[in-house]
Formats: sequence, C-alpha cells, structure tokens
Amino acid sequence: MFTGIIEEMGTIKSIKQAEKSSVLRIKGQKVLQGTLIGDSISTNGICLTVTKIEKDFFEADVMSESLKRTNIGELAPGSHVNLERALSLATRLGGHIVSGHIDGTGQIKEFRRDDNAVWITVETSPELLRYIIEKGSIAIDGVSLTVVTVDEQSFQVSIIPHTGEETGLLQKQTGDTVNLECDMIGKYVEKLLGINSKNAVQESQVTEGFLKENGFF
Repeated sequence: MFTGIIEEMGTIKSIKQAEKSSVLRIKGQKVLQGTLIGDSISTNGICLTVTKIEKDFFEADVMSESLKRTNIGELAPGSHVNLERALSLATRLGGHIVSGHIDGTGQIKEFRRDDNAVWITVETSPELLRYIIEKGSIAIDGVSLTVVTVDEQSFQVSIIPHTGEETGLLQKQTGDTVNLECDMIGKYVEKLLGINSKNAVQESQVTEGFLKENGFF
C-alpha cells in the first residue's frame, strides 16, 4: 500500500522487452534506502516488486496485465518516473490509501495556470469517471490529488508548486497518457451492493427502494 506522496523522481535506465512482458531498470536514491528484494515500489502509480538492487538502481518485472492497463509501455530510457516506497506503520498518511493497482489511463487535455497553482484537466472513460467524485481522491501517475471538478468526460485537479516540483506531472504535455487509480472505497461499496459496473455506467441502481429492499434502512 502507498499514500500517493512521491518521495523522488527516478529515471528509466534500461528496458528489457520480451514478447508480453519487460524488465525495468530504474535509477533512484531515496527509495533504495532500507529497501530489500521483494519489497514494493510505486512507479508512476504502478506497484512493482523489486527483483534486484544495486547502489543507484533497482530492477522490477512488468507483466502483460500492467502493460495492457497502464502507460508503462510508453516509457523509454531517460523517462522520468514518480517513485514511492510502500508505507509502513510509522508513515504519515499525508495522501490517501493507494494500492498501486491501476484502473486505467486518462489523457491530459489542458494545463491552466491559476496564480501559484496549475489546473490539469484529464479526460477518461465513463467506466472510471463513475468512481471519481468532486472533492474525492485520485492517484495520477501515483500522485495523490484532490478532484476539484468532474463532468461526463473529464475531471480536474489543481496542484501546488511543491507537487509540481517533486513529481513529473508538469513535465507532461497536452495529449500525454497518465495512469489513474480511483479511490478503492467506491469500488468496494459497489461490490457489496451487488451492482454490475458495466450496466451501471449510465445510471446508478442505488435508489431508496434498492436500499430498503437490501436492509440498509
């Protein structure tokens, strides 16, 4: 588990590409401190297991599922990535609970400066937008952010200078793809209520009658 508070930006040193998988070698410093083989490091929001550690880099395997669901296939040697070690019981939970399991991707549609902040508009699918709520939490490339607005096609977040400096979000360009992980609470509630997410994209099935029938009041 992670908090979405990025510890440092790393750099992709090399990628060994197989038919349906790959091995990443990632340069870092802070995230290597105290890290052991088998530990997890969030890389652009993707939970990766450390398989090798050297003085200034670690390696991790990437399976086909991750390549399908994320933008990790777009990375190249020299690409910057957001890095965070898994949280410990002594960690301050400054962001929100992030699993490192990406739900899907979005596309950056606009950057807009507003005094010391930068607003970012991200377009994504209805299947993901249904879990994104105003003032809720979203992880974008592993960065914990608060949703400011949301509509039928996109949502907006606003980042402060510190976040811009400590992460790679402002290095992105309009049209770039980002990894998205929605707050897991909504997905658990949906599962417990027995709602089919594919059928509920257009219209929620949670009505007063539904809640009464299922003993909620």
